[in-house]
Amino acid sequence: EKWFGPIPKREVPQRHLPKEPMQTKQKRLRVERNVPADLLLMAFHMPERSHSDYYAYDLLSDILSNGKSSLLYQRLVKEQKKFSDIGAYVMGSIDPGLIIISGRLNRSVSLQDGEAAVWDVLNEIKRTGIADTTLQKVKNRYETAEQLSLMTVLNKAMKLAFAAHLGDINLVNTESKLYRAVTTDAIQRVAKEAFRIENSTVLEYKAKPITA
Repeated sequence: EKWFGPIPKREVPQRHLPKEPMQTKQKRLRVERNVPADLLLMAFHMPERSHSDYYAYDLLSDILSNGKSSLLYQRLVKEQKKFSDIGAYVMGSIDPGLIIISGRLNRSVSLQDGEAAVWDVLNEIKRTGIADTTLQKVKNRYETAEQLSLMTVLNKAMKLAFAAHLGDINLVNTESKLYRAVTTDAIQRVAKEAFRIENSTVLEYKAKPITA
């Protein structure tokens, strides 16, 4: 009874967290630390996990940084050699969250040049969009990862619990369709909404000079 008896139902307190005001201008911070390389962090506000646009934002982050054929890696690591490593990801939080770009710069590249190069890639997506084949590639990767994750009972249980927490337990069965429904127009639209200077927060993490 102690270990396997029923758990009494209880009232779960409602969270009433204050909503962050809309950001109207860029925020910046520069710090110097004993780190091996300069690091650039760029964060942009995006909707919450239950928002219909979440899936476009998630796929947009994959287009930017999922794999060595991704836009940021191809352009800024392989071609321009400005970064040694760069990635993008969404927080996926229940409350309104962030899409974050994080990259370590090569020693010969300044933080200003690195940031400008990132903006060039982001503005290109806003201006010209992406190819259908690019979007389909990240959708295929999502589907593969999703099916593999459902092979274990633990992952199934975690997905069910999170879907229930979001208020739609059937999301476990329908979420793949929501990802498949994302269009190239939706990707370009959310890129225009997110990748604005006034919607950004930038952290320049500067490596201290090496002293003898």
